[in-house]
Amino acid sequence: MTAAVDPAVDVEPGGRRGGVPWRGLVLQPVLVLVALGAFALWRAGAELTDAEARPLGWSALAGTVVDHLQLVAVAAVVVLLVGIPLGVLLTRGPFRRASPLVLGVANTGQAAPAIGLFVLLATWLGFGFRSAVVALVLYSVLPVLRNTMVGLQGVDARLVEAGRGMGMSALAVLLRVELPLAVPVMLSGVRTALVLLVGTATLATFIDGGGLGLLITTGINLNLDSLLYSGALLVALLALAVDWVGRVVETLARPKGL
Repeated sequence: MTAAVDPAVDVEPGGRRGGVPWRGLVLQPVLVLVALGAFALWRAGAELTDAEARPLGWSALAGTVVDHLQLVAVAAVVVLLVGIPLGVLLTRGPFRRASPLVLGVANTGQAAPAIGLFVLLATWLGFGFRSAVVALVLYSVLPVLRNTMVGLQGVDARLVEAGRGMGMSALAVLLRVELPLAVPVMLSGVRTALVLLVGTATLATFIDGGGLGLLITTGINLNLDSLLYSGALLVALLALAVDWVGRVVETLARPKGL
């Protein structure tokens, strides 16, 4: 006697329900919230010196987190505005010849030591928020640029030809055929860039750019473990939260059947 299977419930191997990896999507934010709760409980009961209590005060801590998020958000917008259109352009006609040069420049930006890139740009553009954003963009644009190109190049040429055979213009084929099919690969690059931005933004403190790196460097310089561990924990949790948001968007935006 065989057990009846409910056809209305579509559960795939690996904990996927209806094609969505629901277990991983639920577990990650729960872990982040638990860790944040544990940090809040520790902060509420910890006996801190004045040098520790001031930067770890709730208002000061919130301001530091907001500064970090501003750095990440502004740099992410610039990365998307530069990386995606440039990636599309480098897969079109004569512009393909320039792709090795552009990718080489982008690879150089990411291969260079991040702290050196921050300092060099600060000596050229001046210390502060703007230099930090430029350094973050140069350091994180490669995944978006490369994945945009890979996603578009991976679209089946027969589908492109079919669209053109239906009388669609080149722009219509790009917008209605190529980009929708390339979305999963492109979003994977965007998620990678966002996580890179969150971690690398801690270096902005060395050029007066603000962010959670201030807690880490202060903790190191003054030998205050509470500041060092708090900054490192908050950066890690923020990276996990951003990665989770990217996974949710990537899952929801994935075309059906892929």
